[in-house]
Amino acid sequence: MHSGNGTLVDDPGSRSGETFQKLLLRLCAAANQGHDTQSLLRLFCQMTREFFQVSGSYFWQVVAPDELVGTEADGFMADEFRGTRLGLKTGASEVALESIRSRKTVYLNNVDLERYPMAREYRARSIMAAPLIISGEAIGAAVFVHGSDPAFFSDDLAAKATILAGQAAVALEMTRNLHLSEQHRRRAEALMSLALETSSLVRLPEFAKRFVSRVAGMLDAHAAALALYQDSKLETVVLEGSQGNDLALFGRLNVALSGLLPEHRQAIFSAPANELLGPVASALGWNDLTVARLPGTDGELVGLLCLANRGHAANQDDELLLQAIVGQASVALENARLFTRMDQANRHWLEIFDALSDFIVVHDEHHRVLRANRPLAEFIGVPPPELIGISMSALMSVAPDVAPRSCPFCRSDVEGRDEFVQPVLERTYLVSTSRVHASESESLQTIHVLKDITDRREAERRYRELFDNIQEGLFFTSPEGRFIEVNQALVRMLGYDGREELLQAEVPTQIYSSPERRRELTQLVEQRGVLRNYHETLRRKDGSLIHVLMNAFAVRDAQGRLTQYRGLMLDITDLKNFQSELQRERDFSSKILNNTQSLILVADTAGLISYANRRWYEAGGYQREQLLGRPLMELIAPTRRSAMQEALAATLCGQQVDNLELPVMRADGRTGQFSVNLSPMRDDQGHVSSIVVVMTDITDASMLHAKLMHTEKMAAVGQLVSGVAHEVNNPLTAILGFADLLMENPELPDAARRDLRVILQEAQRTKQIVQNLLSFARQMPPQRQAVQLNSILSRTIKLRAYDFSSHGVEVVEKYLSDLPDVIGDSHQLQQVFLNIINNAYDAVSETERPPRIEIETSTAGGFAEVSFRDNGPGIAQPDRIFDPFFTTKEVGKGTGLGLSICYGIVREHGGEIFCHNHQDGPGATFIVRLPAVSETATMSASAGVVER
Repeated sequence: MHSGNGTLVDDPGSRSGETFQKLLLRLCAAANQGHDTQSLLRLFCQMTREFFQVSGSYFWQVVAPDELVGTEADGFMADEFRGTRLGLKTGASEVALESIRSRKTVYLNNVDLERYPMAREYRARSIMAAPLIISGEAIGAAVFVHGSDPAFFSDDLAAKATILAGQAAVALEMTRNLHLSEQHRRRAEALMSLALETSSLVRLPEFAKRFVSRVAGMLDAHAAALALYQDSKLETVVLEGSQGNDLALFGRLNVALSGLLPEHRQAIFSAPANELLGPVASALGWNDLTVARLPGTDGELVGLLCLANRGHAANQDDELLLQAIVGQASVALENARLFTRMDQANRHWLEIFDALSDFIVVHDEHHRVLRANRPLAEFIGVPPPELIGISMSALMSVAPDVAPRSCPFCRSDVEGRDEFVQPVLERTYLVSTSRVHASESESLQTIHVLKDITDRREAERRYRELFDNIQEGLFFTSPEGRFIEVNQALVRMLGYDGREELLQAEVPTQIYSSPERRRELTQLVEQRGVLRNYHETLRRKDGSLIHVLMNAFAVRDAQGRLTQYRGLMLDITDLKNFQSELQRERDFSSKILNNTQSLILVADTAGLISYANRRWYEAGGYQREQLLGRPLMELIAPTRRSAMQEALAATLCGQQVDNLELPVMRADGRTGQFSVNLSPMRDDQGHVSSIVVVMTDITDASMLHAKLMHTEKMAAVGQLVSGVAHEVNNPLTAILGFADLLMENPELPDAARRDLRVILQEAQRTKQIVQNLLSFARQMPPQRQAVQLNSILSRTIKLRAYDFSSHGVEVVEKYLSDLPDVIGDSHQLQQVFLNIINNAYDAVSETERPPRIEIETSTAGGFAEVSFRDNGPGIAQPDRIFDPFFTTKEVGKGTGLGLSICYGIVREHGGEIFCHNHQDGPGATFIVRLPAVSETATMSASAGVVER
């Protein structure tokens, strides 16, 4: 909300045919002609609405400390406004309230209709309010509303509104006081002599002095004083017949008189002076004192009349006479004050008259100058008083054919107003003429206001040039669908031969594809108020289509009625065709990228992913938000990220990297083996701006190759250990036999027996190792029959149940109740499960966490699956865990053959065994997968042969 107390400046392009100066003159003339309050307010609302060109002008009157009432209005909803009551605490009209409280003109543009419900009711887009102040009090506020322009009001308009409100307040107060004066006149006949003497005294200082002197003489008072309220403070303005007369004494008397008021509320009261005033009475030389309150016409106290040293107290006759005098004095005092304010207002009006930059001249019916403002006098080069009385033809010698006694600016003698453009001395002026009757006679006076519009005309010329030469098509259309104005660019754009031909075109049927389409567009404009960057397809004269980008808005009059649509069109047909072609190319490229079997990524130079094709979401299991913006390195398994880092660095240097085999992590945590190719993508300057990464899934081929290599290695190791085991088994048998014979010899010393027992124990351990080697190398097929894995697992766990419970190992068993049978050797499978469980037990025993082993059975694609999950430290080298003689245990605690034997048994059963470390926590999981028995099991499946 803005406060409009700025300096009044010229308003380029008047908002009304009647200028501001003429409006002030008309308002003064109306007050002088004796209008009553209501008609004066009605005239004020009408003239201000026409001057500001707003949708409504309204007057709120303060009827109570916390209530306003709508007294008069002109324009939109004027009848509804009259009689409307508004509480000052409701906040329904904050602009009017702020104006009254601050006693300043305020305005608000871009009105928030949700915040101001009353503004919404009156369709206000901009609001301005100016207070009417009388005797220092705001009696109401004039509110001006504009219904279409959200930025209508300005500091300049606010300054003019302040002046108009001040002039209206003076006129209202003068009207009201004249009415009250008429009432008091009848009551003052008994004091005609006093009235005759004081009626001619209209200036306040002279009136106060003569009044006090006259009253003191009438009531035989040797001393008297008159104190009046000035700015809410009691100040002594006249002091007669007293000993002291300095400023300090005046101040003390003001304080003493102010202290009397709360204690003495009578209209007239008398007492010894020292009782009423204290020490001030002695300083003044007052003995007795009679005080009369001076009420104003509105009942408020305006001052005190003091009569001293009368020699006696006031009797009843004195009080009656004093009451009559006080009544007369109140009227006369109000008139003196009113005259003073009117004189001040008149001087203020003259200052405004001379301060306006426009040239103003007033002449009579004989074309003689009555008044000219200072700017005009300075332009001519003489003082303003010297212009009074000269003829208008001599004042403004601008045309040689002007009659000697005529006015060059009077185009008609008809009473009213007239406007035209007149060149004067290489400048262009807008001449506004008004004719009014003088207040003291019926003679007609003519007011000419000359506004310099040279710069505005130049701006209009430049605007027209811009309008006609701009490349975008500009248009003004009527609500019915006719072009009102178009520029040449629109004529060319729509393929018409000329501007006149396009102006005759039917917009809904000839320009738009259908009348319904234009109706939809106009409805959007009315709903939104403005339409920005709206794509529309129009029809040229030859019937071809044109694509345009349209910006349009609706224009409304002061009553809110729609008058025009205005807008701008930009031809985007070529751009639209280019976009269509580009979109087709993009769709073609997108189909290629999304239908390839390779996984394709694009990363920036920082290694962040900016694009991923559809194959990543289908095969990789990722969501779009999981990939975009993610570092490319996070998709590579930690063990091979260094290789990926080297490849990225080489690609950023402009090199091509091909066939780099890397483990890539899928969304579910599983790892696949991929062949990765990295290619640099360069910008227009040849710098590497992005990296294209193409990944081909080689997981199955890699696994087959690894299994083949492992099988060949196992076969070679099996032949080796078979021969070694047989060679070692012969001497070992002799050692065990002779050791047993020696142990049976009773003559053997105890010390030797102890040593022999160690030899026998280690030989037995060596025998067990040899048996494991033979078992590992044995190529005999197991005994095959349908077995239930859940039963085998339960029996296996019972073998270690005591160790588990005694060492606090939690074993969780999750068996699928309808797990299908498998064809296999139950003893060999139990050996596999026991070996894995033993390894898990050893692993969880090495940590400080509560040990836990979880065993679960399930089905997966025709296989029965057993998983062993522990929370141990994990597997150090998962890729070597099934190699013969590889162990991570301490020396003497493992041979490295257990899992190799398990691997061979599972492979002989047509299954597979693999392991992995946990991604979401500590530990590892071993999975054994065996073919499930179907109802029509083939002979080869029963024999343990699995097709590859």
